[in-house]
Parts: sequence; C-alpha cells; structure tokens
Amino acid sequence: MFFIPAAVLIAAVLGYVVMFLWNWILPEVAHTGKLNYWQALGLLVLCRILFGNFKPGGPGRGFGRRGSGMREKWHDMTGEERSRFKEEFRKRFR
Repeated sequence: MFFIPAAVLIAAVLGYVVMFLWNWILPEVAHTGKLNYWQALGLLVLCRILFGNFKPGGPGRGFGRRGSGMREKWHDMTGEERSRFKEEFRKRFR
C-alpha cells in the first residue's frame, strides 16, 4: 500500500529535478528550448526505456549475481593462489 504513493512521489520529484536541471543548464550550453514538467517526465520515462529496464533494482544490478561465481572461486583459492591472482591483476591493469 505504501509503495504506490511513494513511487508517485518519487516520480514527481524526479520530474521536477530533470526539468530544473534541463532549464538551468542546457538552454545556455546547448541552445535548446526549455522543458515543462510533462516534457521532463516524458524524457525521464524515455531514458528509462532506452537505457534501463523496468525490473526492480534497475540496470547493472545483476553483476552481483554473475560475480558470485568469482566470489566462490576466490574463497576456494589458497593464499598462494590469491597472491598470484593479485599480482597478475596488477600487471594487467597498471
């Protein structure tokens, strides 16, 4: 019961934040027009459709589940294997 009013409130606040930031920055920097509230809310939904999804947790949250296999491997490594892994990681990403 609490979720729906909270989601509506968050969407309303985010719409105003997008509108404020767009109207404050982009007309001077990129010479764009100003947005009204409904356009800002539509832009927010469009960005969510294009760059995210509507699953709980949003995009990029699946890494913890995918990374859990590596976590298990790490726990199964001996101290010597961990130190070799760390050294190889440092060599590759310096």
